[in-house]
Amino acid sequence: MANVPQSDRTATDKGPAYSEATPATQEATATSGSKSQAGASSETEFDFDNAELYLNRELTWLAFNARVLTMADNPDAPLLERVKFLAIISSNIDEFQMKRIGGLKQQVAAGVRQPAVDGRTPVEQIAACQEKVRGLHKEQNRILRKVLGLLAQRGIQIVKYQSLTEEQKEILRRNFIENIFPLLTPLAMDPGHPFPFISNLALNLLVTLRHRGGTVPHIARVKVPVAKGIAPRFVRVDDNYTFVALDDIVMNNLDLLFPGMEIVSCELFRVTRNAVVESDEEEADDLLQMIESELRHRHFAPIVRLQIAKGMDPVHRGMLAAELGLDEANDVYEVEEIMAMRDLFEIAGLDIPELHDPPHKPIDHPRLAHDSRNIFHIIRERGSLLFQHPYESFTTSVERFLQTASTDPKVLAIKMTLYRTSAEGGIIDALTQAARHGKQVAVLVELKARFDEAANIGWARRLEQSGIHVTYGVVGLKTHSKVILVVRKDYNKLRRYAHIGTGNYHSGTARMYSDLGMFTCDEKIGQDLTELFNYLTGYSPPPTYRKILAAPYTLKRSLLHKIEREQSLHSEGSTGHIQLKMNALEDVDITRALYKAARAGVKIDLIVRDTCRMRAGIPGLSENVRIISVVGRFLEHTRIYYFHNGGHEEYYIGSADLMTRNLESRVEVVAPVDDERLRQELRLILDVQLSSKKDVWVMQQDGSYAPKPMPAGGEPERSSQETFIELAQKRKAAAAKHRQSKLRAKLLTYFHKRVLNEGL
Repeated sequence: MANVPQSDRTATDKGPAYSEATPATQEATATSGSKSQAGASSETEFDFDNAELYLNRELTWLAFNARVLTMADNPDAPLLERVKFLAIISSNIDEFQMKRIGGLKQQVAAGVRQPAVDGRTPVEQIAACQEKVRGLHKEQNRILRKVLGLLAQRGIQIVKYQSLTEEQKEILRRNFIENIFPLLTPLAMDPGHPFPFISNLALNLLVTLRHRGGTVPHIARVKVPVAKGIAPRFVRVDDNYTFVALDDIVMNNLDLLFPGMEIVSCELFRVTRNAVVESDEEEADDLLQMIESELRHRHFAPIVRLQIAKGMDPVHRGMLAAELGLDEANDVYEVEEIMAMRDLFEIAGLDIPELHDPPHKPIDHPRLAHDSRNIFHIIRERGSLLFQHPYESFTTSVERFLQTASTDPKVLAIKMTLYRTSAEGGIIDALTQAARHGKQVAVLVELKARFDEAANIGWARRLEQSGIHVTYGVVGLKTHSKVILVVRKDYNKLRRYAHIGTGNYHSGTARMYSDLGMFTCDEKIGQDLTELFNYLTGYSPPPTYRKILAAPYTLKRSLLHKIEREQSLHSEGSTGHIQLKMNALEDVDITRALYKAARAGVKIDLIVRDTCRMRAGIPGLSENVRIISVVGRFLEHTRIYYFHNGGHEEYYIGSADLMTRNLESRVEVVAPVDDERLRQELRLILDVQLSSKKDVWVMQQDGSYAPKPMPAGGEPERSSQETFIELAQKRKAAAAKHRQSKLRAKLLTYFHKRVLNEGL
């Protein structure tokens, strides 16, 4: 594990502090503990509405990013992987500013003063978040300086333009003239030229200049044309790994842009715009047109953050803040090192194998690897199959499922929800091929998938042009579920085959995110999904279901019932146990129910990636609650819900996190896992992650996290993700050995028959 800032180990508020402990928290904890020690048993003796019991959503998400940032500071990690984590943090904070700070600022503008469940008003949340973000920036810059120094030792450098030789400068100048200069458009700022529009997340130069011999300063803005496929942020100087930032190149060739002018100063800045721009769907005549309109409005949305290069002239800083409508004291961030560190993905992607993690190649699922039969025959024979991505291949499972369905003459219909997908992979091609083969294909494309709206509009139009029935879901709800339903005419009857997943149908993220998927031909699940799709594509009322739990109508109520049932069974003498693995626990009702169950003695294990409202270890309340966060090479994205249920164990997987938005404002599907073999696989996943020590963070009583202690000496610890890679390889080897054994047995039988029949 990487070195951890001291502030993340304790409640000390220095640097990037992530603890939310307050004197009031400590007092409430002591009070609740003394009540418990005195033998209090009635729930009325504990105030479950006490704001101190609930951690703040935004701050716990930022704390998660602090844990991710330690991956960049891990001396045992390959260098370019450390660069990748620096870029991830920068990208995450950009989105946080656009979505979360943008949303909070909208609340402030609307006059919302009501505190959240944790007791903070929108204004207080913004202030606390800005403090944490500044701390993250400080730590990020410290780590970047260290990593750049280590990269330089390996011959990889990001250097200043002025440090280059004259020959190198001339090469870059020619490149600038040919490839960059035509893209630049200087915009003057004076009474005749109003303050220009500033694009979201674009790099800009504020240029101060004057005529030769003149004294009157003029100001212009130049947008740096960084764009994928057009101009990279980091330009390679020669055949070696020496790079110069594009903005640095533009700064040092402004004489070509402003001939005859004297360049007084050139200062870099960047703005972040609010991404929370939502229209009233009830009033929309065409949802697709409404989303397109939203995207246009987002382009002009209010600005929530201004980043400036360190040392910018205070007058210019104040002018920019005023023109952009920002509070100079709170909304302006001074950048010490590289602005827009998300562009470091370019450096992280360098093809230098020894500076990356060992390549990971997912295995084919052992049940599919050497079985060339129609996949529907395999599912029918097995009943259900479970897939753990990225350890098992998405291509040879989910894509194979859809590709087979697209050409199988017995398949009559394919229905699917599509939240995010990609151009690579075979999902879209399989669907269009199915339509060409005359199958009934219905796809629900979620147009409101944040930051993928434009891509999903494109997919929707392409699918419609292929003759596919495309819908956009239920008005007022996002469809976040990950389900495919295939209707096939088997030898004896119509049978429904389904895939239910925790992750998107996206071949790229399937290689980077830890997710689960299940194939099943369970008749009741098939009936449930049929009714779900009827609801999504038609006007039938929300149904009740036989097996699946679906938001927004049955999931939350069912989960609350199961938590309360666990509490009831525990009080009757059974050992209550709840284990939940998810990305986030934010819903207050669920959190309150878990607190009550914990106080009654139910053992609760939570594996929560980022946002978590609940506090672990509060005396008399959550002493038997264990909360961990796993941060590793792959992004943890799996959702598993387990309830001991008095020995009649229940396991569920699905798309929903325990967030109010997921439970009340989205269409989500969570399905039971009944097959004992599959339940054993889920049990293994939970046990491995709960018992692992490497890359595991444990929540402390004050809501902060500390790395799980590593044993001294002995064999190096494996992380849970490393364990899953190893287990996948062992399954692959065992399957190959079993196949060879079966092949040898067949050969022996064959030759034995020949001996008997031919007397050889």
